[in-house]
Amino acid sequence: MNELDSEIMVGILEKRGLQRTQDEENADLLIFNTCSIRDLAERKVMGKLGQLGRHSKRRSIIGVTGCMAMAKKESLFRKLPHVNFVIGTNNITDLNVVLDEVIETGKQSIRTNDQFEENLDYLVAKRDDPIKAYVSIIRGCDKFCTYCVVPYTRGQEVSRHPDSIVEECQLLVDKGYKEITLLGQNVNSYGKDKPEWNCLFHDLLYRLDNIKGLERVRFMTSHPVDITENLMYAIRDLPSVCEFVHFPLQAGSNRILRKMHRIYTVEKYLEKVDLLKKIVPNATLGTDIIVGFPTETEEEFQETYRLFEQINYSVAFIFAYSPRKGTPAMRWRDDIPEEVKQDRLQRLLQLHYQQAEKQRQEMLGSEVEVLVEKFNEDNQLLKARTRCWKNVLLPGDRSLVGTLQKVQLNGYSHQTFLAEIVKEKELLALAK
Repeated sequence: MNELDSEIMVGILEKRGLQRTQDEENADLLIFNTCSIRDLAERKVMGKLGQLGRHSKRRSIIGVTGCMAMAKKESLFRKLPHVNFVIGTNNITDLNVVLDEVIETGKQSIRTNDQFEENLDYLVAKRDDPIKAYVSIIRGCDKFCTYCVVPYTRGQEVSRHPDSIVEECQLLVDKGYKEITLLGQNVNSYGKDKPEWNCLFHDLLYRLDNIKGLERVRFMTSHPVDITENLMYAIRDLPSVCEFVHFPLQAGSNRILRKMHRIYTVEKYLEKVDLLKKIVPNATLGTDIIVGFPTETEEEFQETYRLFEQINYSVAFIFAYSPRKGTPAMRWRDDIPEEVKQDRLQRLLQLHYQQAEKQRQEMLGSEVEVLVEKFNEDNQLLKARTRCWKNVLLPGDRSLVGTLQKVQLNGYSHQTFLAEIVKEKELLALAK
């Protein structure tokens, strides 16, 4: 979502007449589009902004946007008086007005509305990738997990009209885009805030699948409570929809899940996982896990470990808990020592690495569909990705970029598969 917001801001600024530069030293305007989901992300931004403040000769206009802007608001001006403007996640459309204020008055300017209004010009987004694009379908979150700052930085859920989404996706396909990733803090809630549209998330997927030339549709992120049976059938039946579902577990203990306010139990979670595997046998799962949540015992961590081992995720984002200011969990003492958190984190990461290694070995020799995206850094091999997020390198020329190819997976290096196109292999066999 932050990447898409950045693309929209670049488009707004280029429309204003500005040119993008990668040279920080010569930039007239520096914008930090920030994330608040992890403490480390905030500390990195604050450190960088602090460095800029020590360069007394610097005359760049400096702005902070995104979730950190929403979380910290005016306090950023007190801590970093050289910052010129602060714009929250719900005020991207005010970028030009804020810039005009700063330039004309020389004073600091701030816009941090709590509620998002669906008035963004998504078509102005300046995308660098010519093959894949992010498309926003819903913003905000109503779940209020106790550890999460998103409901306070992004606000309540606001769905975007399906006609607007279909129009943007059609325009992207007309420009040559092959893959769309639908974005939202909880895409599965799409349309629930607008019952008069009679269009829930699975309905939207059926509409998008009708767009001729749209080869792949992905989506992120999900909440298990809102993953419906109708969505599972859409994943099974729609050719464009990739068979990958992000199914965030967060913890394998029912007590910790209650404390996190995840509003499901381990048993209900497993029921949905089993149902998905029954309806879409070739589906792969991704997850998020937090270890070291306040009061988590070793036995409760072991419950998470065993559940993780049982489900065998294809993709996993695993973190040690860090308290976020403004969340309900801040009321509780962060009572798990850092060394215990790190030990649990490393044990779970090691299990994930072992499972991922076994999955790669089992996939060797199989034939899969990939979307060829671009050349790798040394321009020797083409980079591609399977429907279930696996990275692939294969030989070929530039004409293959943007095409779907059937490849055989013959080996791997680290987490990337090495492959060759099946039809070329068959032609070689005939020639012999």
